[in-house]
Amino acid sequence: MTQRRKFLKFLAASPLLANYSAFAQEVEETLGQRLTDPSEVINVFEMEAIAREKIPPAHFGYLATGVDSDTTLRANRAGFSRFQIKPRRLVDVSQIDTSVNVLGTEASSPIFLCPVGSQGAYHVDAELGTARAAAAKGHHMILSTQASTPIEAVVEARDAPIWHQLYATNRWENTVAMLQRAEAAGCSAVCLTIDLPGGRNTETQQLLMREDTRNCSSCHTGQAKPMLDGLNTRGGMSLSDPSMTWDVIGRMKEVTNMNVIIKGIEVGADAALAVQHGADGIVVSNHGGRAVETGLGTIECLPEIVTAVDSRIPIVIDGGFRRGTDIYKALAMGASAVGIGRPYCFGLGAFGQAGVERVLDLLNRELQITMRGCGTPTITSIGPDYVQDAGHRVLRGRLGREIF
Repeated sequence: MTQRRKFLKFLAASPLLANYSAFAQEVEETLGQRLTDPSEVINVFEMEAIAREKIPPAHFGYLATGVDSDTTLRANRAGFSRFQIKPRRLVDVSQIDTSVNVLGTEASSPIFLCPVGSQGAYHVDAELGTARAAAAKGHHMILSTQASTPIEAVVEARDAPIWHQLYATNRWENTVAMLQRAEAAGCSAVCLTIDLPGGRNTETQQLLMREDTRNCSSCHTGQAKPMLDGLNTRGGMSLSDPSMTWDVIGRMKEVTNMNVIIKGIEVGADAALAVQHGADGIVVSNHGGRAVETGLGTIECLPEIVTAVDSRIPIVIDGGFRRGTDIYKALAMGASAVGIGRPYCFGLGAFGQAGVERVLDLLNRELQITMRGCGTPTITSIGPDYVQDAGHRVLRGRLGREIF
């Protein structure tokens, strides 16, 4: 392994390989595997490599998997290359302000910690480590229905209102019970996830499970998700309701005072329907590439959704964000905030709370560098003039002929 690292370092220095992004990422991951101090990690890719070494294969498989052939998972990353940043110069960027306010939720950064279930599978700190990191860095947090930690303890650790991600069950009384519990715990909004009405095919997870030699019963026997405690499970209960339609927004508003946000929007028509039926916000998401194998990245879905919403409600987007430039592009295209899931879990798995904090520091640093370089000192100053769609741009040669 030592010789391999030396060889990769040698190759990474070669300008001939500058355009091989997949290889470059492998180099970054490989070179990060021996780091023992989170402050030494230079980017999210290195943090992923360390997490891959520390998290058991089956658990890492759950975190890393897409569906089917992982086409949509890869599309989430590849989509960013379609959009290019257009910087402006000679603007006073001596002071950078990354603060945002989304539905009354104030945060020091537009980078939100999106819901990821079962964080106890990655580190003993679990969701408490994530919440404490979010508190330390002033980031907003959304907690999964399938969290390893009770929602009340997470809210206490965050020391501020969070949002609750909800999987509506096939029993309305259970859905109401979870809504009321989240509101009583101090949540200011509920993010109803609508992109999993009927299961999914997670092949990468199954492949990595084969590499795990542990006895699964050692950590799963008797394990429950605290949010499900006390619910009526007689006769079977599912964390999905395939009969659910848009009227669920109105039904939820009848039983909770929390803002109702719809998570899992991928097309403009559905964004318009969400607004029409009273949603307070939406999350553009394909569940991290683990819902339907569309082959379409969320960043590519964003333009038509922004047009459909027409500034009437805030838009949060997640899916594949790994760099500050990724975040900047989404903000320029009309997103109010950007969600990350796997990146902070890489930090959690690698170093616990300290790893989550390091990931947030890295992404915020990259975002601030981009804001300064583009002449946009505040989040509100980042607009559509700062990005272009290379996928629809027509280039012309010297003789005026179109080059696609």
